[in-house]
Amino acid sequence: MLAFAFKRFLGAWPTLLILATLAFVLVRAAPGGPFDVEKSLPPEIQANLDRQYHLDEPLAKQYGRFLAGLAQGDLGPSFQYKDYTVNELIATGFPVSLRLGALAMGVALLLGLSLGVIAALRQNTFTDYAVMATAMTGISIPNFVMAPLLILLFAVALNWLPAGGWEGGHWKHTLLPVIALSLPQVAYIARLTRGSMLEVLRSNFIRTARAKGVPERWVILRHALRPALLPVVSYLGPATAAIVTGSVVVEQIFGIPGLGRYFVQGALNRDYTLVMGVVVFYGALIVAFNLLVDLIYAWLDPRIRY
Repeated sequence: MLAFAFKRFLGAWPTLLILATLAFVLVRAAPGGPFDVEKSLPPEIQANLDRQYHLDEPLAKQYGRFLAGLAQGDLGPSFQYKDYTVNELIATGFPVSLRLGALAMGVALLLGLSLGVIAALRQNTFTDYAVMATAMTGISIPNFVMAPLLILLFAVALNWLPAGGWEGGHWKHTLLPVIALSLPQVAYIARLTRGSMLEVLRSNFIRTARAKGVPERWVILRHALRPALLPVVSYLGPATAAIVTGSVVVEQIFGIPGLGRYFVQGALNRDYTLVMGVVVFYGALIVAFNLLVDLIYAWLDPRIRY
């Protein structure tokens, strides 16, 4: 198991290097610059700013400086948020995004697994069709459409919940963003769980357990559920990526002061260091989650290690 984990860990570093390189190239290829304003700056002030932030250096040297700082965990200063480094902005916004994403993932797993198991146990019944129809609806509507619809219904029409804000993470302010983030993942997890559970329930070891007189509840919980979770565990990596990237839009819509909001503002303002820092941070987070998923998968099915 340790050798398997070490190989997966080594394989993550080239991915991060490629991601950092692409982030550097693409953000520099975007039109405009971090100090472009409606009124042009005097040439001497523009030159001083470029010199201060090393923008007057060749791109190869800027890239080397970026990688050197990245190796030391230093993402550099923000161009637009004066007196703040990118590390400080990430430390401020990430706890909010982490809480929002963790709640959304928890809701997605709880509802998705439950609905998938129920649909599999009641195959080809009204319950099965209702769950799958709901799942298809959740997959079809992206969260940047679902979020305004939730605001329109629960905040504007019914006036039950606030339309935005954070207020320290009060449940009234987190409920709608969590629902908007989790609904597509609930649908995917429910469909995966249903298909996997149906396959497992037809296996020989399940028939053997039932023939021995094991109660149906224990057949499901002790024998069928663990192997049925394998496709769901494999999906957790992409699901985490979807929730993380989806939170960028949701945080902007609901006015949540998370990392996604900093990313959007940084992209609009051509804040090179902030955009590259958030991209690399998100990339490292997704790689870490994928590594964790690989380890859990190998624990559930030891054959994966070989």
